[in-house]
Amino acid sequence: MFKTAKLTIGLLAAAVLLTGCGGEEKDAGAAAKTGEESPSASASGGAEGSSSGKKGVTHQVVFEVGGEGATQVMWVGNTNHFEQVTLPWTKTESVRLEGAELKLGLLVSVAPGSVKGPDGMLKLAPCTIKVDGKQVADNQNGKSAGPCEFKLKG
Repeated sequence: MFKTAKLTIGLLAAAVLLTGCGGEEKDAGAAAKTGEESPSASASGGAEGSSSGKKGVTHQVVFEVGGEGATQVMWVGNTNHFEQVTLPWTKTESVRLEGAELKLGLLVSVAPGSVKGPDGMLKLAPCTIKVDGKQVADNQNGKSAGPCEFKLKG
């Protein structure tokens, strides 16, 4: 059990380090797995002017972690978050892209902790990300070793 806890903490720490930059491109395989594409700007109200005169696009991002019980969850939307949660768990954020983020994108992600599987063994909790109502990422019901992540673009 102690080794599993250390592994979970290590995976979450790695996810924080990997998602903290947000400027790196995903590899082609990861993009294909999530069906990465930018959701329509019209679904979120389109481009809007900000007080600085720059155009921006706002997307509604829904992070979900399934299962029962409690686990640790790390998610990156507008900022990085890490907390102990009760499952199932959902968090919705409005994420606004401006300037270079419109072209380069912004990585959003959720890294769930472990939950007890039907066989009594610990496994990664299932996670999904929805952008503007469309599911854009999942971890195949906890079978994928990595976090759920998606690069938002304008």
